[in-house]
Amino acid sequence: MKKHAGALCAAFVVFALFISCAKQKDDKVLKVGATPEPHAEMLKLVVEDLASQGIKLDVIEFTDYVTPNDALESGQIDANFFQHLPYMDSFNKEKGYHLVNAGGIHIEPIALYSKKVSALSDLPAGAVIAIPNDPTNEGRALLLLQSAGLIKLSARAGITATPQDISENAKKLKFREIEAASLPRVLQDVDAAVINGNYAIPAGLRASKDGLLIEGADSPYVNIISVKAGNEKDARITALVKALCSEKIADFIEKRYPDGEVVTVF
Repeated sequence: MKKHAGALCAAFVVFALFISCAKQKDDKVLKVGATPEPHAEMLKLVVEDLASQGIKLDVIEFTDYVTPNDALESGQIDANFFQHLPYMDSFNKEKGYHLVNAGGIHIEPIALYSKKVSALSDLPAGAVIAIPNDPTNEGRALLLLQSAGLIKLSARAGITATPQDISENAKKLKFREIEAASLPRVLQDVDAAVINGNYAIPAGLRASKDGLLIEGADSPYVNIISVKAGNEKDARITALVKALCSEKIADFIEKRYPDGEVVTVF
């Protein structure tokens, strides 16, 4: 009986050690959600760099701006890389989430594109402009249009401005609020559209070449690594941010996006 008990106890110890080792191994896995380009492409470039530090980077691709934050808040992923700080702050406020900035990486200038006119001055009166329908990118789009004098926003309007905040609209422009990911697909159906860089790039649109109006380089909309509050100093996260702020990534961006579609901030 004592033999059986001893064997059972030994087996339990071995099993416990196995579980402990497995957990330690899992602790080195870093699940990061990202939109395909440029975010996922950049993450894939640092997989080996992190592997050399014992961190297995698992890149999970998303094609919208909502589910990667839901997945981060719920703990399905450890970080995400797709959004700028104003969007994350707005999302936290709206959803009651607890996401924080672990590090800024780059800016993707937003731009106004058109398949129907080749110059901003050619936009006709009553032109239909498609803009993102999420709070911060909608405001960002309207601020871009205001910077060119196409509209004027009321004094109270900030980065979450909506068409209802337009106080002057000399050309009587009309606005269609569309999900950001769908904007490239509706471009041919409207006179122009303000499109985020990570959706413009896969659609073959280049801000400096195709944009009628481009956001300035002083944009506050820096794309960040987002994590759940309390995880900013996680060794895996700090290693990821360091890897993305490397010369390898800077060289990749310079060669892949020579027309300024993506601009580093490090």
